[in-house]
Amino acid sequence: MSIRNLLTILSVSLVLSGCSGSDGFADIDQFMDETKAKPRGKVEPLPEFKAYQSFTYSAANRRDPFSRPVDVVLSSIADEKPESNVKPDFDRPKELLETFGLGSLKMVGTLQMQEANTLWALISDNESGIHRVKKGQFLGKNHGRIVVIEESQLELIEIVPNGRGGWLERPRSISLDDQ
Repeated sequence: MSIRNLLTILSVSLVLSGCSGSDGFADIDQFMDETKAKPRGKVEPLPEFKAYQSFTYSAANRRDPFSRPVDVVLSSIADEKPESNVKPDFDRPKELLETFGLGSLKMVGTLQMQEANTLWALISDNESGIHRVKKGQFLGKNHGRIVVIEESQLELIEIVPNGRGGWLERPRSISLDDQ
């Protein structure tokens, strides 16, 4: 064997013999024994919370106590005169498209009749039906009568209650659905 190999083996054995001694861990062993000998801690239970009691303010519909009382004169609806003489015709027979709400109807196209020179609108309902309508026909639940049909939209006038016993006219339109 060479001297070099002998020196390598000797140095490795010296290093390993230095690691085998247990005299260097005496202080750590003592600390561990003291820690194990101490009494263990006690965890305190969580405090109990009271259930939340909700409060409903029941005087919201009463008069503010810090403002002066106001005399209110109530007038009946029967005393008021109607603003206009508009009212729907309840005697005419209902058309098929009057059973659908205006929000569920879509304009999907138009047709031009050459012999009558009439522009018809194609209306799709929410039941996948397509209906042909012309100026003067009714659609929607609020007595809507078609007044203008154009290539991209149709305009109608609805007759709706005004909230005071009368009726008023309201313009609406349905635009061509691009989908």
